[in-house]
Amino acid sequence: MGMPNLTYVKPKSLREAIDQLSSPGARVNAGGTDLLGCLRDDVFKADKLVSLSQLKELRGITPMSDGALRIGALTTLTDIANSKTIKETYPGLARAASEVASPQLRNQGTLGGNLCQKPRCWYYRGDFHCIRKGGEKCFAPQGENQFHCVFGGNMCYMVHPSDTAPVLAAFDATGRAVGPGGTRTISLEKFHIPPGEDVEKETVLAPNEILTDIFLPPPGPGVRSSYRKVRARQSWDFAVAGLALVIRFKEKQVERARVVLSGAAPVPWRSMAVEEVITGKELSAETVAKAGEAVVKNAGPLQHNGYKLAIFRGIVEEELMAISQS
Repeated sequence: MGMPNLTYVKPKSLREAIDQLSSPGARVNAGGTDLLGCLRDDVFKADKLVSLSQLKELRGITPMSDGALRIGALTTLTDIANSKTIKETYPGLARAASEVASPQLRNQGTLGGNLCQKPRCWYYRGDFHCIRKGGEKCFAPQGENQFHCVFGGNMCYMVHPSDTAPVLAAFDATGRAVGPGGTRTISLEKFHIPPGEDVEKETVLAPNEILTDIFLPPPGPGVRSSYRKVRARQSWDFAVAGLALVIRFKEKQVERARVVLSGAAPVPWRSMAVEEVITGKELSAETVAKAGEAVVKNAGPLQHNGYKLAIFRGIVEEELMAISQS
C-alpha cells in the first residue's frame, strides 16, 4: 500500500508545532522511522504531519548545574550510544541505544521516538482489527504468540518495543512535555500506559503534547548500570527478552536496585521480586540463583512463548554476576 495524501508542515518554534498539532488528524514526525511505516501499513491515519526537524533546541546532551543530564528528545540514538558522557556515567543507556535496530535506523531515530513508538505486534501491524485499533479482541492469546508478553497481559498482549525506556525507568529519569496548557514533568516509570488503563494509548502524552527533554538524575557513588538484549536476529531486531539494571553498591553489598525488563510486557516491566531478593545482599552465586527464580515467579506465558522464561532467568543470573564483578 502506498503513502496517503497528507499535509506536511515544518514549524520554526515549539509553540507553532503545538498549535499545528492541535488540528484534527495531526501527528508528530520526529525521526519518522516508526511513523512512516505505520502510515504506509495503514495502522492509523494522519491528515497532517508536523515535523520537528527545525527545532534545534530539542537536540543535544547537556550536563546540568545540579549534576543531572539533559537529553533533548530529538537527539539521535547514535549520538546517545557514542556520547562519552553517557558511556562513562550512564553506560546502561549507551548500551541500550547501541542495541536499537540497525546503524541506519539509529542515525535517523530519536530518543523521543524510541520512547513513543507504536507496538510491533504483527496483529496490530497487520490486517487485523484488534482491540488496540478499536476492535473487540486481542488475537494473540489464541494465535501466533511467540513474541508476545509473559507479564501484564490484560486485553492486549503486545510487548513494549523500546530498548531505552527500561533503562531510563531504572535510572528514575523524568521527561518534560509541552502542550497548550504549558509544561509538565513526567516520571519515565509512569510514562507508558498498561492496556488495562487504556488499551488504545501507549503513553500519557495528549495528542497535542510534545516530549521535549529527558532528564537523568546524578547516579551518585557506587552506581553501576547495564542493559542486556536477547533477540531472534542478532544484526537488528526487537527484544525477545531484555534486562536493564541500575544498582547502587555499598562496598560489595547491594544498597539499592532497579531491575526493569524489556520484551516482557506491554510496558517496561519493573521486577520488584528481583529487587527484593538482591537488596541488602552481596551478589553471591546463591543470591543470584534466587534472583533468577524470582524474575519468572509470577509470569503468565501464552501457549507459544514459555521459552522466554528460561531466557529471563538466564540473563538475570548472568548480568547480576557480571555487574557484581565490573
